[in-house]
Amino acid sequence: MIEKDIRNVLVIGLDVVSLASSARKAGYQVHAVDYFGDQDLKRLCCKTRSIIEQRAGENCGQLDINFSAEALLQLTKDLLKSSEIEAMLLSSSLEDSPKVLFALNELIPVIGNPPDIIQKVRNKAHFFRELERQGIPHPETATAENFEETRKKSENIGFPVVVKPSKGFGGAGVREAYNVQELKQAFRNATLVDNKVLVQERVSGTAASASLISSTDKAVVLTLNEQLLGMREVGQQEPFGYCGNVVPLSLMAAVTDACKSVVEKVVLHFGLVGSNGVDLVISEEGVPYVIEVNPRFQGTLECVERVLRTNIVKAHVEACAQGILPTVLKKPSIFCVRLILFAPQRSITPDLSIFQEASDIPLPGTIVEEGEPVCSIVVEGTSRDSSLMKARKIIESIRKSLQPL
Repeated sequence: MIEKDIRNVLVIGLDVVSLASSARKAGYQVHAVDYFGDQDLKRLCCKTRSIIEQRAGENCGQLDINFSAEALLQLTKDLLKSSEIEAMLLSSSLEDSPKVLFALNELIPVIGNPPDIIQKVRNKAHFFRELERQGIPHPETATAENFEETRKKSENIGFPVVVKPSKGFGGAGVREAYNVQELKQAFRNATLVDNKVLVQERVSGTAASASLISSTDKAVVLTLNEQLLGMREVGQQEPFGYCGNVVPLSLMAAVTDACKSVVEKVVLHFGLVGSNGVDLVISEEGVPYVIEVNPRFQGTLECVERVLRTNIVKAHVEACAQGILPTVLKKPSIFCVRLILFAPQRSITPDLSIFQEASDIPLPGTIVEEGEPVCSIVVEGTSRDSSLMKARKIIESIRKSLQPL
């Protein structure tokens, strides 16, 4: 498909407000299929379909019960009955559902990584074997399908280990284990999300990610980002649960160069194109360990756009269609923070559109269950600490505005 022929696009995934906004600013007519169905998404799009149909006085659902990739596929089929859409942009939550991805790609061509490439990079055993062959630093990793296998592989790797569901998103079900007793509980938590688990060497350091744009033969790192995980003060109940990002992550020049070199090598080795993310742990010695690849648009999208004053969807399409990569500022002059609020208890939401920094905004009067996402806020500042402090204050104001049930 030629780039100039694309006018109507579908953005699809768990949470697509920032992606829809970027696509609209890039000049496209935007349609959306997502989980939440937030009110700001509906304002951005021509048409939407959502797993949750928000209504005042009704429950917004629970992710672990209500979400499924298959449901997104069915909603897409329904949307196509009344809409002509030329291309699709992928957000989070579909990368570990290859059958759904192949079915979606038959309905609407994906701009970006084709399903077979996504399937290869998300096959954890294959992925870590390839990292080993390429000499790319990564935690020692093994897969297991029962507790006895998990115990043996943990002992081979050596405690402490990190136990993760083989499939999943947002850090749900991830636990550390320092001994066999803790391993039993970690295994139970992980298997609530997926029957197969990953056992990984625990690497101490800074949780980070890289946002890249790549073509078939070259890649450029847009930003390195600090990941915010397991923050109890924003209501996140999972110890490794995703809470947002700080963009950019400030590092010594040598560590920055090492991170960029590693992630560019990963993306090019697997033949990824367009917007991709690589999750890292940067050790206390400054070594970047690759944790996983997200072969689609990332949760950092809006922050990266603000810091670089660019449009990620436009850059993504140009890279995929023409092999053109953006020029990146060497020293961004601002910091941008995205912080997600999770309901501290079962609550009724007020009209959160009064907070100008808020996005992913639920319909006023809807009920959000304890631990479920309420909204995001995005703020800018001149330093990492001042930006994060500002974000925390706004989150606290929003939290106080919730009406407990």
